[in-house]
Parts: sequence; C-alpha cells; structure tokens
Amino acid sequence: MENQKMPEYETIHAAVAGEKWAVEKVVECYKDEIDRLSTVAVRQPDGSTKQEINEDMRQSITKKLIEALPQFPLEEMEKGNVR
Repeated sequence: MENQKMPEYETIHAAVAGEKWAVEKVVECYKDEIDRLSTVAVRQPDGSTKQEINEDMRQSITKKLIEALPQFPLEEMEKGNVR
C-alpha cells in the first residue's frame, strides 16, 4: 500500500458526509489493495494452487471500508498529519 494515492481532501470530506459519488471514488482508489487483500490460493484438482479473488471477501472488505469512512480523521488531514 506504499504506492497508494490517497484521494483529495474534498473527495474524502464528501465521502465522510455520505455522498455516493465520493464513496465510489474512494473505493476505486483502494481497489488494488482490496483485490490484494481478498486474493486467496485455491487448490486445483491436479494439486497445484491458483490465486483467485474471493468475491465474498472483496465485498466484505469494501463494506468495512465504507462503514469506516465516517470515522476518518478529517481534522488530522486538515492539519496535514494523515498520509
């Protein structure tokens, strides 16, 4: 997540307020990280494993991100302390 680009303050502020367009933009910003966290190894019939995204896990992580938005420390971001 080191290379993750955080959305602009205005977008986060709107997402915290519950504006749908902003929530979608925040989720899109973190799409790669959500996909990484929801990738699991699935054993194949031949005994090998294949990396696949678990859709239930992806939805759960996305839901948790959306639920956590209202607790985002906007005051800290305004002071320049959130990265």
